[in-house]
Amino acid sequence: MALPVLSSARGFQSVVAGHTLLLGQIAWYRRSELFSNRRQFASQPAEKPAQDEQLGKSASFTSSSPPSSPSSGTTSPVASSSGASSVQSLPADWEDQLPNLDDFSQLPHKDFGKNQLIETNEEFKRSLRQITRQFPAITYSFAYGSGVFPQTDGSSSSTSLSPHPNPPEAISKWQRGGGKMIDFIFATKFTEHFHSLNLMRHRDHYSFLGSFGSSVVSHVQDSYGAGAYFNPYITVNGTLIKYGVVNFSTLLRDLTDWDTLYLAGRLHKPVKILTEEPNIRVANQRNLMAAVRCALLLLPPQFTERELYTTIASLSYQGDPRMALGSEHPNKIANIVTHQIRNFRLLYSDLINSLPNVDYAESSSFKDASWIDDLKLDRPMTQNMETAFRGNMVRRLPKSFRQKLYFLYQRKFGIPGREFQEMLEASADEDAKGSLKKPLGSDFDRRVASEADLPKMVAKAVNQTVKWPSAVQSLKSGFTAGPGRALRYVREKRAKGKQ
Repeated sequence: MALPVLSSARGFQSVVAGHTLLLGQIAWYRRSELFSNRRQFASQPAEKPAQDEQLGKSASFTSSSPPSSPSSGTTSPVASSSGASSVQSLPADWEDQLPNLDDFSQLPHKDFGKNQLIETNEEFKRSLRQITRQFPAITYSFAYGSGVFPQTDGSSSSTSLSPHPNPPEAISKWQRGGGKMIDFIFATKFTEHFHSLNLMRHRDHYSFLGSFGSSVVSHVQDSYGAGAYFNPYITVNGTLIKYGVVNFSTLLRDLTDWDTLYLAGRLHKPVKILTEEPNIRVANQRNLMAAVRCALLLLPPQFTERELYTTIASLSYQGDPRMALGSEHPNKIANIVTHQIRNFRLLYSDLINSLPNVDYAESSSFKDASWIDDLKLDRPMTQNMETAFRGNMVRRLPKSFRQKLYFLYQRKFGIPGREFQEMLEASADEDAKGSLKKPLGSDFDRRVASEADLPKMVAKAVNQTVKWPSAVQSLKSGFTAGPGRALRYVREKRAKGKQ
């Protein structure tokens, strides 16, 4: 993420003054109360046909298979599931469950969510996990970005200088002898406790904010922007990393409601999960399904597989100031999809196959497992554009995001405020007793779905979701990273954007 350029560090008072101004300007954007104190959105996929109709769809594959490794000869053999096990891992009522599980035995199916477990070779995974073990009280963690999954063909990596001082051999091999900083997200249930322990172990990871103690650090993390606190350019086990700390409830809420798409959007792309948690697995499966539905609302009746994945990958970049300011490679999204097409298939094929309103145009070839490894293949796809199907998809969008879309159409349709509020209450995810309702598309949802400008409005809602939190998070990172590291980060991002 882009960090703002700080023109100078003119002393402690000016820094604190700037920080105070930041807090005052964005105080309204405080994080909500802990996720455990409120009910969460869950959507029943009512557009699904009967179970026998689902079983009639083409088979897909789980993501227990590892992707192609950047280092030849370091990946495990490819394994794929049968069509039956693929369907069984997504039982018809799986979206009815709130993420309120005690352990993995309570998942809807023993293989539920395994599409999220994109594999690397064992040595690289072990090296990443050894890095996470240097940090306290992590409930869920993943590594992401080009340092984990390449976004280029890597042809010049062997001649580039590695940023890692003394990395493990597995990391050097995985990154083909060159190397990039590896990005991590650490979710913790008790933010202040994490920072208290982490400050004792790694005070040098923090900017001047660390001097104020864990309570101030956790307040800055949880209260502003997207609820994340990043420390870039940190060396752990001889490896250069950037890690972001996020409260568990903030991550869970973003996955289910799309408050900011800042964290949920990262998980729309292939990541390497290192520390698992059952509620996050359920919430992220819902997040991935929501990404498919949102992308379908943006796409025409006929499109290709790569166009679908490109649309999904682009969601969290719409409205992101890094893109507008040229702080990202201009072909970043296309590079992600092109070089990770196999991982995208492993991540999404089961979910796509579970929806009755979208299918591969050449379904007969889908039964041949070899297609998933054909990196040049771009299969045509179709979706049913009937208002009933699309109205149901609108209704099943994540709660916060769906409300933004509703507000856009309230203004367009000129619906009075009181009438609109009654409509929102009628479309609530819970009844008066607090029980989950079946999220069937209402008359309003179908009216929205019938509008020709729906793709434009969905894109606008995405922009509204991403823009402000991402901008504030970027501004905040100037304080959390410190002026020197922030300036270095901006320079490197700007250089990448000019490539």
